[in-house]
Amino acid sequence: MTSVYRADGRNVACTLIEAGPCVVTQVKSVETDGYSAVQLGYGERKEKNTPNAMKGHFKKAQTTPKKELVEFRGFAEEFEGEVQLGQEIKLGDVFSEGDFLDVIGTSKGKGFQGVVKRHGFGGVGQQTHGQHNRNRAPGSIGGASYPARVFKGMRMAGRTGGDRVTVINLEVMKVVPEKNLILVSGSIPGAKNSTVILEK
Repeated sequence: MTSVYRADGRNVACTLIEAGPCVVTQVKSVETDGYSAVQLGYGERKEKNTPNAMKGHFKKAQTTPKKELVEFRGFAEEFEGEVQLGQEIKLGDVFSEGDFLDVIGTSKGKGFQGVVKRHGFGGVGQQTHGQHNRNRAPGSIGGASYPARVFKGMRMAGRTGGDRVTVINLEVMKVVPEKNLILVSGSIPGAKNSTVILEK
């Protein structure tokens, strides 16, 4: 992350994202697919690591194999329905300074965690009344001879992170179209160099 100053002097924490160039790898229509959407490809992929079926898919679009493929509905309306197969979509064509967007990504995996880290439990609190090593324990979960089971959805320890997360309404602070860079306010899900989806 980094930060920039607004015109009024406020410092805003920002994240720098490389967003493009993206290539149109498929144009779906109501007549052929039952719905209208545009499939974009991003990132380079080695030819030897690409399945034959996907090689044909990219050959049809007259582009090199791409690492990520994402579908967007309502994308063609941005370009007044004039999206062509193999067309390169530049960052400046879609986003401009002052826009608000949503960022979708996979959050960092944190492994198996207890209830304090996973759900924000307070723990026992004070190390008194004989609490030797129970400060971060979950405590009672409410079951007795009835219902004689653990209720579904009970907040307990378990695998944390690695979920699909959407952060909404991040402001576009700056766009650098020649380098395909976009600066958005706030933080985004995932580790450094991970792939995210930007939606208006």
